[in-house]
Amino acid sequence: MRRLLPRDNRTDNYIPLLLLHVLIGFLIYLHRPLSMLYFVVVLFYFLWHIIVSPDSKKTMYVLLGCAYIVGGEVFLRMTKGYFFYETGKYFVLLFMLMGIFYKGISGKAYPYFFYLILLVPAILVASSTLSFDANFRTNVTFVLSGPVCLGIAALFCYDRKISHQELLTILLYLLLPILSMTVYLYLYNPSIKETISNTASNPATSGGFGPNQVSTALGMGMFAIVVRIYLQSPTFLLKVLNILIFAAITFRAIITFSRGGVFAAIIVVLAFLGILFLKSNYKVKNQIIGSTVIFLFAIAFTWIIGSMQTGGLLDKRYANEDALGREKGDVTTGRGELFMEEMDGFLQDPLLGIGASRTKNIRVITTGEHLPTHNEVGRLLGEHGMFGIVILLILMIKPLAYRSTNPHNYYFYAFYCFWFATINHSAMRIAAPALFYALALLNITDVRKKRFIHRKQFVQQQN
Repeated sequence: MRRLLPRDNRTDNYIPLLLLHVLIGFLIYLHRPLSMLYFVVVLFYFLWHIIVSPDSKKTMYVLLGCAYIVGGEVFLRMTKGYFFYETGKYFVLLFMLMGIFYKGISGKAYPYFFYLILLVPAILVASSTLSFDANFRTNVTFVLSGPVCLGIAALFCYDRKISHQELLTILLYLLLPILSMTVYLYLYNPSIKETISNTASNPATSGGFGPNQVSTALGMGMFAIVVRIYLQSPTFLLKVLNILIFAAITFRAIITFSRGGVFAAIIVVLAFLGILFLKSNYKVKNQIIGSTVIFLFAIAFTWIIGSMQTGGLLDKRYANEDALGREKGDVTTGRGELFMEEMDGFLQDPLLGIGASRTKNIRVITTGEHLPTHNEVGRLLGEHGMFGIVILLILMIKPLAYRSTNPHNYYFYAFYCFWFATINHSAMRIAAPALFYALALLNITDVRKKRFIHRKQFVQQQN
C-alpha cells in the first residue's frame, strides 16, 4: 500500500492543537460555564469558514465542523455547554445542509431520499398513538433527530471526493475535543478506588454523565488515536506520545464500566488494522506487526492498572460477574428485554409500526421508567413496521454496494462497523453513528497520483 501521507506531521499542527485542547479541558474543569463560551466560539468558527471559504475548501470545512461537533458532543452535554440536549445533532445537520446548498449532492444518492421519506409514516402514526400526557414534538424529535441527521449526512457525503490526508485531518478534529473531555474526566474523578464499589456502570467515573455515551465517545477517541499511531507517528517520540494518549483514553473508557463503547472500539480498530495489513506490502506489514506488539503491551499495562485501581472489579465486569464473583443472568444489562418490548410493537402492527417514540411512551405508562431505546434496529422495527425493514435494508446494503465499485476508502469497514455496533448498544442518542456512516460513503482519492499523471502527460505533449 502506498504511504498515505508525508512523514512531516508538522503540517497539521498536531502538538499545538494537542496542548490547546489539554488546556481547554483544564479550564472548563476550573470554571464550567466556559463550556458554553467554548461551544459558541467553535460554532461561529466553522460557520464563518463554511460561508467565506473558497468553493474548493467548503467540503472540507463542513466535514471538519461535523467531526469536531461529534467529537465534543458528549463533553459539551456533560459540562452543560449546549443550548439544549440535541444541539450536537442539529448543528451537524445544519453543517451538512449548508454543504448540500453549496456543493450539491450525487444523483446516485437517491436511496437516501427514499430513506428519509420512509421515516414520515411513523410520525403520522405517532400523532394518534402517543398518550395525551406525552409531548408529541419532544418525543418524536428525540427519536428521529438521529436518523434524519444520518440521512442528510449520507446525501452530502455520498461519493464526495476527498484525499487521504484530508480524511486523516477529519479524524484529528474528531479526536481533539475527546482529548479535552479525557483531561476533564481525570480532574473530575482522580481517585478511582474511592468511587467504585460494584460492577455496575458508574456515572462518577464518567464526569457525572451517562457512562454509555461517555464510553462511546472515548471509543471514538481510541480509534482516532490508533490511526495516528500507525499512520502519523513517524518518529519514536511521537509514537510513544500517541501510545500514552491511547492508554489515557482507554483507561477512562474501561473504568466507566460501560462495555458498549469499548467493544465497539475494539471492533473498529480490528477492522481498520485488518484492511491496513491486507493492503500493505511486505515491508510495511513487518512495521505494522512491530507496532502492534508495542501496542498490545500498552493495552495490557492499561488493563492491569485499571484492574488494580478497581480492586479486581474491572475484570469481574467484563466477565459479566457481580462484585461477589457471581455470574449475572443478563449479559445485555437489560437491553435484551428492551429489544423484546420493541419486537412486541412490531408484532402489534407489522405494517406501519406503533409510531415514533411510542415504545418509550408505553414503557413510561406501564412501569413509570423513562428509559430510551438502546437498540436502533429494534426501534426501527417496532415503531416503523415494514417501513423499518426497508430502512434497514437501505442502510445496510447501499454502503456495501458502493464499496464494491469504489474500494479506495481504507477506513470503510471501520466506519461501517462503528455505525452498526453503536446503534446496537446506544441507538442514535448521539450524532456519532450518523457521521461515521456518512464517512463510509466518501470517495477517497490520491491527490499525489493525479498530479503524477498530469506531469507525465505534459512531458509527452512536449515530446
